[in-house]
This record gives sequence, C-alpha cells and structure tokens, in this order.
Amino acid sequence: MTTPPTPTRTPTPFGRALCAMVTPFTAEGALDLDGAQQLADRLVAGGCDGLVLSGTTGESPTTTDAEKSALVRAVREAVGARPSIVAGVGTVDTRHSVELALAAEKAGADGLLAVAPYYSRPPQDAIEAHFRELADATALPLALYDIPGRTGVRIEPETMIRLAGHPRIVAVKDCAYDLMGTQKVLSRTDLAYYTGCDEYVLALYALGGSGYISTVANVIPRHFRSAIDTFDAGDTTEAARLQQRALPLTELMMASDLPGAVTTKALLGALDLPSGPVRAPLRPADRKTTDELLTAYEELTA
Repeated sequence: MTTPPTPTRTPTPFGRALCAMVTPFTAEGALDLDGAQQLADRLVAGGCDGLVLSGTTGESPTTTDAEKSALVRAVREAVGARPSIVAGVGTVDTRHSVELALAAEKAGADGLLAVAPYYSRPPQDAIEAHFRELADATALPLALYDIPGRTGVRIEPETMIRLAGHPRIVAVKDCAYDLMGTQKVLSRTDLAYYTGCDEYVLALYALGGSGYISTVANVIPRHFRSAIDTFDAGDTTEAARLQQRALPLTELMMASDLPGAVTTKALLGALDLPSGPVRAPLRPADRKTTDELLTAYEELTA
C-alpha cells in the first residue's frame, strides 16, 4: 500500500486528542471535585493529552466563577503536567471573560477557550476587539470557539485570519459546520484547528487539522485517538473504519435533540463513572434514552 502524502499540520499547542470534559456534580447538585479528579485521571490514562474544562459539555453557563477555578485546581492536582488543561472563559461580557481568564491562569490552566459573546450578537469588529482584549489579559494561549448554533453569531473566517496575527491567539475549536471557511483559514494562517464535532474528527484531521475536542471521548477516550494515530501511520482505510464504527454512539450522544452534556452524563452514570445530574434548565435523559446509549456503547466496545 502506498502511503499518502502527509498534509501540512500546524504544531499542536494543546495536544491532539482533547476531551471536552463534563463537570461532575454530587446527587445534591454541588460540584464534585473528587469525581472530577477520578474522571480526569481516567481520560488521561485512556489517551487524552488535553482536557477542556468549563466548556459547553462542562455546563459552563450554570457553574459559578469560584467553581470554575476550583475545577481547574482539582484537575491539575489529579493529573499533574501530563495533559494540557484548557479553561473555558467565554461569556456575554468582555470584562467578565477577562476576569475568568485571569482566574484560570492563577488556578493553573495551560490555555483558554472562549466563544464569541452570545445573545447580544456583536458585529465582527466588536468580536475581534473582544478577543484581542481577552488575549492581552494573560500570558496564556487562547483558542477561539466558533459555535454559531449556540452563540447566534459566527467568528467569520476573515475575522479569524486577522486575529491569527495576535501572538497568543493560537487555535480554533471548530463547530461551525463550514468546511469551506475552515479550509480558507487553514490555508492562510498557522492557527491550530480542533474539530468540536465528533463526526468530523477524521475529516478535519485529514485536511490538516490539529486534532479534536471531543464530547464522546468522555466515554470512549481512546477510540478517536486510535483513528488519528492510525491515519498518521498511513492506514487511511482503517482510520475511516474506526471513525465510522463510532457513528451510532456519536449520533445518539450528539444528534438526538438532547445536549451533549445530558447524554454524556446519562451514559457515564450508567457506567458507574463520575457524572451526577445536570443543572437546570437542563434535565436528565429518560430511561429509554439511557438504555439506547448503553447498548450503543456496549456494541462499540465489545
């Protein structure tokens, strides 16, 4: 078999295989730091070289600033320097985002992740100014999180291209479902691209992406890592098979009209792994959904 040419790949500032980790809560709804440490250790042992805390899957809108900092400190204590820790700091308010960034830096994070300010739907020049102020606030590298389905606004490719000139804006978590725009930025910048859509792990990696920030990795941390490792080894057919084999579970977790935090916590709970309830306004998955998730998981890991 002829080994295909390796695409030009930007150095990975946070690793290649990142998990968008859930935030475990106790049965009473309090932050479960012991559970977070156990889960983080399991994820790193399973092949994750980076953990994203307080992102979408981490229910960041319903955790307090103090809880976000405590989570970074606890996970750092559990995993040491083995993985990178990227802290979600995006809010609707530039000043609040800066405060969270400074707190994350103090707590021991290696990097920051920030969505475009949501609800107010600022124009592109305001979005650019927001990210520049955030990047100037700390010494940590910053990843832009483009997820218009939740924020109501894009970080347009031209805006990313301009922001790529900032020395601390180094990466993108891509949930825009716009492969044309993604390739445009990849071809004109050194930004490291991480897919945040599990169904695109191999597709974006093959285009020169740096890796993934996966929700599904909470339950199968080694699977997508194996897919990109296999791709790097030159066996693209097997890499595609691994990607496709995860599709039933990925679809149930990410495309079932329930947020990924809900489905992930349901499955982790069924596996007796740290998770706990989701916080309102989210509501737990029902028994039927949980059983379907568990069946898909067992079929994938059999």
